Amino acid sequence: MFEAATILSLIDEEERELVFPRFDLEDAWILGSALRESARERGLPVVIGISLGEARVFHTALPGSSSDNDEWLERKARVARRYGRSSYGVGMLFRSRDQDFDTHSRLDPSIYAAAGGVFPILIAGVGMVGTVGVSGLPQADDHALVVEHLRAHLASRR
Repeated sequence: MFEAATILSLIDEEERELVFPRFDLEDAWILGSALRESARERGLPVVIGISLGEARVFHTALPGSSSDNDEWLERKARVARRYGRSSYGVGMLFRSRDQDFDTHSRLDPSIYAAAGGVFPILIAGVGMVGTVGVSGLPQADDHALVVEHLRAHLASRR
């Protein structure tokens, strides 16, 4: 329980930090392309997806990934959209309360997954407008890859 609370605290900080002044289709392309190039260079077997509202505006799959990764990505994105926070944050919130998401959320685990990898796209003064996610690595690594690139993209926009 302590480890989950510690991780949750770090995720809370990331969610407060990674707020954009704006985010549009051009941002989605730039961010998605940077994520793809980074994953390709590292040889990571992932799928990457970015949505604005209900529209999927960027999607790619790298060698070694599969349709299972697409399904996980969508399940994690549903959690981020429903809770308005990162899928990893939701999972750690339940763990920090010594609860199992699949049981205690009362949501269908074939549709929702509170595993790391999807982060909300947050706009200052607006809130969540979409999601960016990765699937194919261990959940902490999926989450870290997304955060790394959101941080870099935000820094390039300042």
